[in-house]
Amino acid sequence: FKDSGASALIILANFAHQLDGILPKLPNLKTVIITEVGDLLSFPKSLIVNFVLKHVKKMVKKFNVPMATTFTEALSKGAAMNFHAPKIASSDIAFLQYTGGTTGVSKGAMLSHRNMVANMQQISAWIAPGLKSGEEIVITALPLYHIFSLTVNCFAFMKLGGQNILITNPKDLPAFTKELSKYPFTVITGVNTLFNALMNFEPFLKLDFKPLKVTCGGGMAVQRPIAEKWKVVTGCPLVEGYGLTESSPLLSCNRIDGHEKLGTVGLPAPSTDMKIVDEDGKELPQGEVGEIAGFGPQIMLGYWQRPDETAKVIKEGWLMTGDIGCMDENGYFKIVDRKKDMILVSGFNVYPNEIEEVVAAHPGVLEVAAVGVDDEKSGEVVKIFVVPRSKDLSEEEIKKHCRENLTGYKVPRYVEFRTELPKTNVGKILRRMLRDEVPKSRDEVPKVK
Repeated sequence: FKDSGASALIILANFAHQLDGILPKLPNLKTVIITEVGDLLSFPKSLIVNFVLKHVKKMVKKFNVPMATTFTEALSKGAAMNFHAPKIASSDIAFLQYTGGTTGVSKGAMLSHRNMVANMQQISAWIAPGLKSGEEIVITALPLYHIFSLTVNCFAFMKLGGQNILITNPKDLPAFTKELSKYPFTVITGVNTLFNALMNFEPFLKLDFKPLKVTCGGGMAVQRPIAEKWKVVTGCPLVEGYGLTESSPLLSCNRIDGHEKLGTVGLPAPSTDMKIVDEDGKELPQGEVGEIAGFGPQIMLGYWQRPDETAKVIKEGWLMTGDIGCMDENGYFKIVDRKKDMILVSGFNVYPNEIEEVVAAHPGVLEVAAVGVDDEKSGEVVKIFVVPRSKDLSEEEIKKHCRENLTGYKVPRYVEFRTELPKTNVGKILRRMLRDEVPKSRDEVPKVK
């Protein structure tokens, strides 16, 4: 709120109580419009729905927001006024889209109308050959405030005439699966952790996947074991796309015509250039590992009121993504890892994604995250946090599996078992939070049922 200088807020009544504690700290906030789930339903259904949510299900807590106006009041006032359409240029800011903050402070990416329309058109052109206008049913389990869901699910599929089924709480797997059973869904998007959770929920495996045409993963790396299992379970490839908040978001995506290349994030989107560069910004040849840079009409204007941060990531129009990757002989890009997450073991670069993919392939592992921890001899060593499928999984068993599949210096020195891993609201695992935590012994962690 403070960074953006927002003066108006529209908020669902279910969350309005959270404003009570922060209103005194927000002098710029002048207008608050509170809406309820049933507001736009017909009478008397609107009253019934709002009453049930508030008094029966107790989903709306008491709140005190003196300057609040209800959504219906705002509509009524607006209907009596004349609308003067503002002049909007394609270069004007459409969104201050805040970054996830998984590796640092969240920053407001200035995305213009041109950025958003361009990326919508790029995505539409990419997916159009495999889909039919007005016939697709899209499962949207990511919140629409996330740039992936906003551009791909909302804008691109709305342009295609798709029906979005909004899943408000994908962590509630029974309710999620029940909703899926109601529709012959043809498209589903999500993050790696979501696909993994669904495949480990027995009722999901009994659904009819015959209509499913496209499964698209993004937001975080899709692990090969998860993608392979998804295809076995559903019969549909799990194709991976790649992008950032700063690129509206799509930069590249795998083909959806059955010629996807597992383990890569595909080819650059239409009208998009990508390259691999070294520390000095010099372009590297195919096959060499370096930082991924992207160029195209979807690249942000910069960070809101942060010219110093903007200068660090935009070089002569190219977006320096902070992701380490390489390009193969066919032009497909592979993400190695986030630059900030890289672990330096005795001078050797170790990338958490590689460690996690190997560990995730062990049948006894449900989820895993790898981080670097300080070490006197080698500078850093690898530590992994593992959510096991059962309490029978041992540290030695995991290390043995890693020794068989990884070079010696990449094998985790430490293994810590957890019942769950910290994640963002969209399901990305927060490695930064794990790095910052005080180490715990297995005995201190609740036993896995």
